[in-house]
Amino acid sequence: MAIRELAVVALVTLLAVLLCAAPSEKEAQAAAEAWLGLVDSEKYGESWAEASSDFRSRVTKEKWEEMAKSVRESVGTLVSRKLREVTFTKTLPGAPDGEYAVLVFESSFQNKRSGVETVVMIAEQGKWKGAGYFIR
Repeated sequence: MAIRELAVVALVTLLAVLLCAAPSEKEAQAAAEAWLGLVDSEKYGESWAEASSDFRSRVTKEKWEEMAKSVRESVGTLVSRKLREVTFTKTLPGAPDGEYAVLVFESSFQNKRSGVETVVMIAEQGKWKGAGYFIR
């Protein structure tokens, strides 16, 4: 092959690798919704086990179960959840650098008709893992 042909093949291969490695909004959303499903089902221990290693190192399983239960009991059961936006970033305040997806959902709960859930996911070992959860 000529040098020009090799360069084209290398460029096409590089683009294919980059496209395959690029974070997917659908994958991040599916992973976040699956993780939230554990929280919605009051499977707080399982949600902790499925969270990122950094999350688990910062919050014990028992503390997460206590905090999640307290927050979710105050808002009541989930009525609806709709994705508003997804933002991909490599940095977040107070967190190690990584591949993050920050998902914002418009949510309604039994005791809180209009809420906003923010779920932070991080790519870890080829999978999106929960790294943070906030309701306001």
